[in-house]
Amino acid sequence: MNLHEECGVFGIYSPKEEDLAGMCYYGLYALQHRGQESCGIVINHDGLFTSVKEKGLVSEVFTGEKLQKLPKGNMAVAHARYGTTGGNIAANIQPMEVNHQKGRMAIAHNGNLSNADKLRDELELSGAIFHSTSDTETIAYIITRERLKTGSIEEAVSLAMNTIEGAYSLILMSARKLICARDPYGFRPLCYGKTKDGLVVVASESCALHAVGAEFVRDVEPGEIIVFSSEGMQTIRNHCGKKERKLCIFEYIYFARPDSVIDGVSVHNARIRAGKVLAEAHPVDADLVIGVPDSGLDAALGFAHASGISYGIGLIKNKYIGRTFIAPDHRLDAVKIKLSAIKEVVRGKRIVLVDDSIVRGNTSGRIVALLREAGAKEVHMRISSPPFLHPCYYGTDVDSEDKLIACSHTIEEIAEIIGVDSLGYLPVEKLGALIGSKGNGYCDACFTGKYPTEIPSVGRKLRFELPLSEM
Repeated sequence: MNLHEECGVFGIYSPKEEDLAGMCYYGLYALQHRGQESCGIVINHDGLFTSVKEKGLVSEVFTGEKLQKLPKGNMAVAHARYGTTGGNIAANIQPMEVNHQKGRMAIAHNGNLSNADKLRDELELSGAIFHSTSDTETIAYIITRERLKTGSIEEAVSLAMNTIEGAYSLILMSARKLICARDPYGFRPLCYGKTKDGLVVVASESCALHAVGAEFVRDVEPGEIIVFSSEGMQTIRNHCGKKERKLCIFEYIYFARPDSVIDGVSVHNARIRAGKVLAEAHPVDADLVIGVPDSGLDAALGFAHASGISYGIGLIKNKYIGRTFIAPDHRLDAVKIKLSAIKEVVRGKRIVLVDDSIVRGNTSGRIVALLREAGAKEVHMRISSPPFLHPCYYGTDVDSEDKLIACSHTIEEIAEIIGVDSLGYLPVEKLGALIGSKGNGYCDACFTGKYPTEIPSVGRKLRFELPLSEM
């Protein structure tokens, strides 16, 4: 089973009316790795919102015909979703649009609120009627409630941040303003850049800025609110510095694209360092180091550099299998359809297999079996993260402990279950080495159980009950 992270968010502010739909398309395409369930674009044309939102991959939803139907505008907000909270239903597709007494709002959210259930109960008891099962609607309700009592949308966002807790990187669009905000812990990434012709682009990752020709300016600081409008750029820092920085360390291990830079740290370099740490912590006598595509490749390269063992490509991924992949019947193995071992590379070799994580162990076992069938003499697995021992409440699909193999088995037992000759995880005390000397704080609660916020009483999302084709 592969891990998933909740979403990718993208927004544009232009000083003049532009054709923004195409830019949103390419921005979302660059963020497709963050969510493959659904996607949406909302264009603001002189205060009127026009949207396209559907289930599917970006290339499936936004055909040329649909993009042409979206009007020109001076603002847009877009979203690619993989939902860790709420099901894959149409009402959960973002950006979420709201009409209220003081105008319109469209909101795109990446993360999970740790107090969403509590807030939702309070809102429902006060008469609120929810149409979705996503905590994004809870955020929209809180902001709208504050907007009805305040003089500006940015003030409403600031007041809402006193109430909502947990992980949220937001892009919000009103009739006249584009607003981005990041929670005080900075759990999820958010940055902005500018194009040569003056457009401002906000995105979850810097790779999406580059995809649309925008130059990276900086990350949005934890707790910061930035407003873009005809009056220029305004920064609100009331919530900055209130909490210790806690960016999800798994952004560097798995979620983010290798060519992104988050809070000043290259994702590619972080993964190279993870591989080097693994080689030092768990050395092994072997002939070849290979990575599991795609997130294990950089760490494998780092392992090879530090160990002196040759690096090679031993597994090939079928890049044309997307969300609509149909599960094979019982005679076929979905992992074999998605991955192939190169027999000429691995036959007769002692292999070091590097991957980013082991959740239940099912997929890892099948990949090891692929290498054995291809003639690998030995398989030594190295994991570029510590064992998952606790649920995540901040937007990562690490759920109930009874679904995590490391909670009920020792490392030696896991090695036997997945069929490897040896198994080594990244030492939890070495996680800081991934981000180097930047001194940024990070969240490692899924490994240590040390949660930055109060954890919710109800947190089981049951996202692990997936068909074979979704592994």
